[in-house]
Amino acid sequence: MESNKIRVAVIDLYNNEENQGLRCIKDILVQADGLYNDVQVDFKFYDTRFSGSAPDSKYDIYISSGGPGSPWEGEGTEWESKYFSLMDSIWSHNQNSETKKYVFFICHSFQIMARYFKIADVVERNSKSFGVMPVHKTLEGSNDFLLKGLPEPFYGADFRQWQVVNPDKKIFDELGAQILCLEKDRPHIPLERAMMAIRINNEFVGTQFHPEADAASMRHHLFQPERKEHVISKYGEEKYNEMLELLERPDGMLMTQKKVLPNFLKHAIEELRR
Repeated sequence: MESNKIRVAVIDLYNNEENQGLRCIKDILVQADGLYNDVQVDFKFYDTRFSGSAPDSKYDIYISSGGPGSPWEGEGTEWESKYFSLMDSIWSHNQNSETKKYVFFICHSFQIMARYFKIADVVERNSKSFGVMPVHKTLEGSNDFLLKGLPEPFYGADFRQWQVVNPDKKIFDELGAQILCLEKDRPHIPLERAMMAIRINNEFVGTQFHPEADAASMRHHLFQPERKEHVISKYGEEKYNEMLELLERPDGMLMTQKKVLPNFLKHAIEELRR
């Protein structure tokens, strides 16, 4: 690593589907350039899921995106083999080097992360979750730098047809992994609460929600007729209007977008500059 330069690889798992996530990630990386101790942040996007383009293990930081469909549909494909080989290389490097590499997994990638480490069940939900939803910190999450500066609960962009549940305590203990936050409590529904963020260790962390999402991206989604109808039919018009309000509130989703990924980047850069 050059002393004044951090190299970031963004792994695109959107499978060529139209999305707002990559634009939001890019905006955060552009804003990060020169922000932390005047370190230059260079980044490159890799269209891994659609075209099979994958980064090598020479980057300092990796951000793996959300994406459509099942987190199991990549089984046996060339792109997933490359993806897991990359994770193997990064994991091996971190076990054998004082200078670590850092990985952030978002939504679809979060579910694949759970599969990779075999830390929990990755299952389809009874119904799709979509919108701006409250996210509740665990005790570990309250003390984790990733969520520093966020209220309890905080709000995240939540797009889930699949979810990560039923943590394997033995593997969690072996890895030293921690659950940082959970979906909202629904005592009237006898279902386990999904995990919304997991820290594997100091270098590997992921969120089920979309921490990169900004107000413009969520308005894009919520104003689409079929998605508006979905939210209103499931949660009611009052809840739909509340979601729109949360896009503008400084303590709503805007704060999540300004804290989570920037906190991750700041920590990683500080560690890399030691």
